[in-house]
Amino acid sequence: MARREKTAADLGAWLCFEDEAGQGLRPPTGRTWGRRGRTPVVKVTAAGTKRVSVAALLCSKPGSRPRLIYRTRVDRGPRKGRRKGFTEHDYARLFDAAHQQLGGPVVIVWDNLNTHVSAGMKHRIEARDWLTVFQLPPYAPEFNPVEAVWAHMKRSLANLAKQGIDQLAALVKSRLKRMQHRAGLVEGYLAKTGLNLQPP
Repeated sequence: MARREKTAADLGAWLCFEDEAGQGLRPPTGRTWGRRGRTPVVKVTAAGTKRVSVAALLCSKPGSRPRLIYRTRVDRGPRKGRRKGFTEHDYARLFDAAHQQLGGPVVIVWDNLNTHVSAGMKHRIEARDWLTVFQLPPYAPEFNPVEAVWAHMKRSLANLAKQGIDQLAALVKSRLKRMQHRAGLVEGYLAKTGLNLQPP
């Protein structure tokens, strides 16, 4: 990570970790309280393949509060030839929004998902002179603080029955918006990686 930190510091850039996750209508299971002898039952609508995909950036810069920036994409069911998750165009729009919100150069650190390393994505990265991208080592989710964002979000959705995909999308956005306003929580996600993000 030293090379990434030096690059971000040299450019006066924000260091942003990126990851994506998805959630269907079947909620994650979690522990809950119930009356003795009466197991709580949550009825869910899990029909079809409807899904909310989320891509998030967790951004850090010395002297500034950390930022969480995200975008959602709703998949309403099968349609031939259409990608369920985020496309190269969606990622480019996320990076453009981050650049505008953060007001400076951006260094992205993300995994080796096929969309991340495609020719189309490479072309979009090269077209943005304020954007630098690095790949995480394979199988190293512990270095990506966005993984902790997903864990927190999914815990908060445990055992909640959603009536439809639009209600699920609204719940996902409300959970992430709460995190955006808790700088201490976001700092904790960064600290959990054990990476030294201060410039040398």
